[in-house]
Amino acid sequence: MLPVLAVLTAIELGSGLVLDTFEGTLLQYPSLLVLVPVTIGMAGNLGSVLASRLSTAVHLGLVSFSPADDRLGGNAVATVALALTVFPLVGAGAWLLQTLLGGARLPPGTVVAVATVSGVTLAVLAVLVTTVTTYAAYRFELDPDDVVIPVVTNVCDVLGVLVLFGVVRLLV
Repeated sequence: MLPVLAVLTAIELGSGLVLDTFEGTLLQYPSLLVLVPVTIGMAGNLGSVLASRLSTAVHLGLVSFSPADDRLGGNAVATVALALTVFPLVGAGAWLLQTLLGGARLPPGTVVAVATVSGVTLAVLAVLVTTVTTYAAYRFELDPDDVVIPVVTNVCDVLGVLVLFGVVRLLV
């Protein structure tokens, strides 16, 4: 695991550098600043939940990694559905918190749209990363419980930063 953790640490450093390049945008729109840790954390949480479910299915021999696998598809759909229900609330909460603490400069619809689009995109990416990582662990005869969650949470952290700021550039 040491080589994997070393690579993941380098990836996290890259995420911090990307985050630093958007400092001006975050300071200009404080509502987006509130979204950063929540979006990053939620993306990792979605990936971790899916990773746990897939790891258990691998141990029990219940997943085949076939496109027609109902268990795999059902978990993917549930992950995206969870993002569709949680991220609009995250956006509304970020706008409300910023309004209470110092006046939001973006309309609530914009903040909710940024959070929702980012969240759904991250959920789809988390499904892909988790499925590929779980399959790779299975193929290389590694214990998915030891490999998948660290990889997924770190990769989703980086993707969270990239996707959030990509959506901000599109919608704001």
